[in-house]
Amino acid sequence: MTASTSTRWLWLLPEARRALETRELAVILRCYRKFAGLSQVAMGELLGYDPSYVSLLERRQRTINDRQGLSHISRVLGVPPHALGITSDEDADFLAALQFGESTVRLAEIARQAGRAAEAVEELWPLVVRLEARLREGRVDYGTASLLARARATLGTSLGHVLPEEQLYLAARWTGGAMRLARHLDEGDFLGHVLRMHGNELRKAGRSGAAIARLAEAAELSHDEGERGQTFVLLARAAGEQGDAARHDEAVATADLLMDAAGPSGILFTPFSLREVRVRGLLGTGRASAAAELARARPGSGEAPAPQWAAIEAVTSADALSEVGDLTSAHTLYSEALSLATRLRLPHQIQRVVRSTAKPGLEEVRADALARLHDLTRHRTTAGSLSR
Repeated sequence: MTASTSTRWLWLLPEARRALETRELAVILRCYRKFAGLSQVAMGELLGYDPSYVSLLERRQRTINDRQGLSHISRVLGVPPHALGITSDEDADFLAALQFGESTVRLAEIARQAGRAAEAVEELWPLVVRLEARLREGRVDYGTASLLARARATLGTSLGHVLPEEQLYLAARWTGGAMRLARHLDEGDFLGHVLRMHGNELRKAGRSGAAIARLAEAAELSHDEGERGQTFVLLARAAGEQGDAARHDEAVATADLLMDAAGPSGILFTPFSLREVRVRGLLGTGRASAAAELARARPGSGEAPAPQWAAIEAVTSADALSEVGDLTSAHTLYSEALSLATRLRLPHQIQRVVRSTAKPGLEEVRADALARLHDLTRHRTTAGSLSR
């Protein structure tokens, strides 16, 4: 018999983590019984002990020192072995690997933000495979769960850059897995961060309603003004794509106020990124003339906070100009976007160009986009193995 699904995550709770830190069997047993809602009789049945023996253990009048007995408790109650002092060589190696894993996730996030999302995926995948295997074995300790949540989130957002539109659901699946783990960790700020990432991947996968719900929850949980600003930028984008002009405008206005108060933050909460979101939102809510006017006043691509944002902005501005009939300017911007998207391996942005140029006067650009998409797809490592 092993710990039930309902108690599988209890060792991630703050009080339970404090119990593990004591490394006292009596404290750990009492903590498990409390959260599992078990009597000493039920606890005895679970462990195969007489209830009186459970009582003696909890009152420190008896103890268990042999490895076999401690391993039995670890397996049945899902207690991390190191909390009971029975860490094996394999466990020790894994704990050391956790420290290396922290660096892997940080470096992958830096690579993603620098426009090297494919590299981030390649770096993260071996780590995620190892962490997922640990979780399937029932070893749900805080260090593993926290690192895996961050690795899942970064893997999902990285996949969101390199996957074509028809496979973006995989990116949302990974960030969704990060969200589910984050809910067990009982850390509001981190959950807000993951909800923001998951919300954006849901939007890209075509689930605007679910995206707005996640982003609205993230806004409530985020206390840092920069984090809140990033959330409202994404909320504005999701609302614009859903055609909700009022929510879009409100989110943009809130993001503007937060930027005045806190200043730019990261690659998302910047004047460049917010301007792109505003142009896209105006287009999505039927205000093409206003979108085109803002597009004509676009900043140079050198002001982009990250290379991928230069490609994203170029497509959006081209869409706005194309919508009002300025096909010459649109042609130039689409070509610029295609060059960037090809170099950065961003199939989703090329697919945006393919959709946007299905009109008279842009046939040459569309043919170029289709050819580039074919080449990129042909050389792309299959994402099928990344599904969960």
